[in-house]
Amino acid sequence: MTNAQTWDETLDDLGRRRALAQAMGGPERVAKHRGKGKLDARARIERLLDPGTFQEFGTLVGGEVPADAIVTGSGLINGSPVMVGAEDFTTLAGTIAPGSNSKRYRLAELAVRNKVPLVMLLEGAGFRPTGAHYGRTPTDLLAQAQCSGRIPMVTGVLGPSAGHGALIAPVSDFAIMSRQGAIFTAGPPVVKMSTGEDVTKEDLGGPNVALPSGVVHNVGETDEEVLDEIRRYLSYFPSSAWSYPPVYLPDDSTGARATPELLNIVSRDNRSTYDMRAVLDVVFDDTDWFEVQPEFGTAIVCALAHLGGHPVAVVANQPKVLAGSIDSDAADKAAHFIQVADSFHLPIIFLADNPGMLPGSESEAEGVLRSGARMFVAQTAATTLKLHVTLRKAYGFGSMVMSLIGFDSQTATFAYPGATMGAMSAAALSNASHAQDDLAAELQEMELQASYHSAEHMGFDELIRPEETRNALLVSLQRGIYARQAVPEPVYRTAIIP
Repeated sequence: MTNAQTWDETLDDLGRRRALAQAMGGPERVAKHRGKGKLDARARIERLLDPGTFQEFGTLVGGEVPADAIVTGSGLINGSPVMVGAEDFTTLAGTIAPGSNSKRYRLAELAVRNKVPLVMLLEGAGFRPTGAHYGRTPTDLLAQAQCSGRIPMVTGVLGPSAGHGALIAPVSDFAIMSRQGAIFTAGPPVVKMSTGEDVTKEDLGGPNVALPSGVVHNVGETDEEVLDEIRRYLSYFPSSAWSYPPVYLPDDSTGARATPELLNIVSRDNRSTYDMRAVLDVVFDDTDWFEVQPEFGTAIVCALAHLGGHPVAVVANQPKVLAGSIDSDAADKAAHFIQVADSFHLPIIFLADNPGMLPGSESEAEGVLRSGARMFVAQTAATTLKLHVTLRKAYGFGSMVMSLIGFDSQTATFAYPGATMGAMSAAALSNASHAQDDLAAELQEMELQASYHSAEHMGFDELIRPEETRNALLVSLQRGIYARQAVPEPVYRTAIIP
């Protein structure tokens, strides 16, 4: 008998155990799962990662419970390493036991230790009712909290996700769900027992609930679309806060060019509306930019784009919604987006066109001042490059949250001629002060001259024509990038976010 033959029995046993884990809940349960138009946990990982790059760990955790209901390991996305975990709903409904909890902890621990992104794919029923006491078993959320601001964290919700497992989504930088996804503190049976309310999982935490509430950022129609969008989102980010975002090699789309199209998109009349998304299409390298939370806080557009091949974060008022007035949801969305961008050194470009924060009793009841303060602190505390353009107007606190404050560490500030600013618009001031017609006309004229008065006192670096928008931003960004003459590190935050 050769030395190799003495291994046969041992390796056969290992192969049997691995096969058990890889079979997940068994052929019938996997087929039933796939019959609902979903991918199983292992197929989701295969779709997410570059082909053939997955390396699993913790395969034998759980013993006879395959992989203890969560598949964990590492792989590559667009050639860069990531850590990934996928709950296996075909095995005990993807529930969490002490072993799988340790796998989750190890997954996040390795992600921050190795300085690579963490992706979690959720479809599970929370803690497993085993009767076992968890004691001082390290909870995965402790490690995930340590990841925040240090590595990109992304969550995909691809089915019902409840309880402890669901908490990773709001902890993440970015969460996206499929149309079959649902996320909630507790599922319908627990809700029925606790409150007597009869509710479906869709009505409890499906896309029609999770998107308007802001718990989840984006939605994809299918598992495949969600996984492709996660790959696309991560392409804008560095592997960690210890590195800078990837830069695309220059080509015809990344160079200088005039933007005369903006003359037809942005009306000089402040009372006319337009779609800010059309401005982004013209200004940035291509129209394939990535919008974050398009169905929440729609008065502000938050997007990831490229300018000169550099990934940038865009915060732009949306004149089509509330005339660009900033409400509580829009400010909360922007505050979180700004912090994520700042954490990973993405330059932030502010495109301002708003009449201020949204006034009114309903807006005040929703805490618009607190949300506005949150956005203001996030933007003024940001340490990354900041660039600003006022397209037509920016009034009161609505200008300050959009980084329109003199010498607020901006790399560049621009405005179009005729842009209006101040405490409030001339029309609002006329009404508030009960001005006569001649005074109202004088206020209107002062408003129209405001951009020149501001330029005379360095309120902006320069007044620019709309056709010059892309090039002004591009040159300023290319100059600002030279500030990166030291090794990047995680952002140290001292401000307490309101």
